[in-house]
Amino acid sequence: MVELTAQQLKEYDGTDPSKPIYVAIKARIFDVTAGKSFYGPGGDYSIFAGKDASRALAKMSKNADDVSPSLEGLSDKEIGVLADWEKKFEAKYPIVGTVV
Repeated sequence: MVELTAQQLKEYDGTDPSKPIYVAIKARIFDVTAGKSFYGPGGDYSIFAGKDASRALAKMSKNADDVSPSLEGLSDKEIGVLADWEKKFEAKYPIVGTVV
C-alpha cells in the first residue's frame, strides 16, 4: 500500500500516461485507471483525478471548490450518498493506499 500526501496524489491525475490514475475517498486511494475514459484528461469526472473527491461525491458536484476531503457541514443524506459512492468504488476499483 502506498502513502501519498495530497500534493503527491496530484501526480496521478491522468496527465502522465506512464502513471496510474488515482481518486481518493475518505483518504483511501483507489486506482481508477480502468475507468480512464471517465477520469482521464477530458473525461466527465477528470476533475476528481489525483484528488480526494469525498466532498464533491457526497454533494454530487463537479464544482472544483467541492473537490475536497472535507466532510464538514455535510447533511446525513450527503454522508449516505458518499457511502454509496464508496461501495461502488470498492466493488469496481482496487484500493492502493491512503492519503496522509
